[in-house]
Amino acid sequence: MNAQPQRTRSMRHRISLVVLTALLGAFPLLPVHAEQTSVPENAVWSSLKSDVFGDRVIEAANGVIRIEAPKRAEDAAIVPVDLHFNSEKAGRIKAVTLIVDENPSPVAAVFKFGPDAGVTHLATRLRVNAYSYVRAIAETEDGKLHMVQAFVKASGGCSAPAMKNQDEAMASLGKMKLRVFPPKAPGAEAMNRATEMQLMIRHPNNSGLQMDQLTRYYIPAHFIQGLTISQGDRLIMTMEGGISISEDPNFRFEFHSNPGEDIKVEASDTEGMKFENQWPLASSAL
Repeated sequence: MNAQPQRTRSMRHRISLVVLTALLGAFPLLPVHAEQTSVPENAVWSSLKSDVFGDRVIEAANGVIRIEAPKRAEDAAIVPVDLHFNSEKAGRIKAVTLIVDENPSPVAAVFKFGPDAGVTHLATRLRVNAYSYVRAIAETEDGKLHMVQAFVKASGGCSAPAMKNQDEAMASLGKMKLRVFPPKAPGAEAMNRATEMQLMIRHPNNSGLQMDQLTRYYIPAHFIQGLTISQGDRLIMTMEGGISISEDPNFRFEFHSNPGEDIKVEASDTEGMKFENQWPLASSAL
């Protein structure tokens, strides 16, 4: 039996339970500016580890993966997280699981990379609901797991009000923008083997824990749950996301590009809506 569909159903089930308890008033929401002084106990991670990875051994990062995140977030609803990968340390990295220990739904996203994508950098923005460890667990091609973590001081990110009202958010739902960055090396070709891009998707990514400031009712969960980025017929990466990905999902990544082949993005959300877009890589106005 394939374990991935079971993990997918398990994550969606946990999200549904969290939203339901919030609607019934049973889930304690932290104020956006609430202060905490203690570091979460390792027992939290011990429970999460068995839920997500079972009894698999998770090794230290050992240079395979590196994480950058603010020690104290300026905005708990849009906490930047940067991941850097070094395949020379342990072979190709085929997947990364991003976890926020103290979030209502701790598994923020699972990213899977194409076999020849050569992804070396991935950044996104997260909601962080309480002082928490943010963890990235990389799986290499040999099946081994390597973990790195950063402690982030932030509160109330999952219940923070949306930046845009719902009507405005729905009017631009699914619109995408792709930005291609110039090469870092002086004198390098505009489209060399390593290309860095930033994908931005308009979507409220409602967590189900946010309250409508006018009606005082909770806004139903509605977020991007699936994402596929490819170039030509070649897979770059996929994402299975949850409520911890911030409003207007944003992904910056560096990979081995093939000049002249189009970049294609397909996304789907929890309401069954699908969004697609395509860009020629050589275009300077993406």
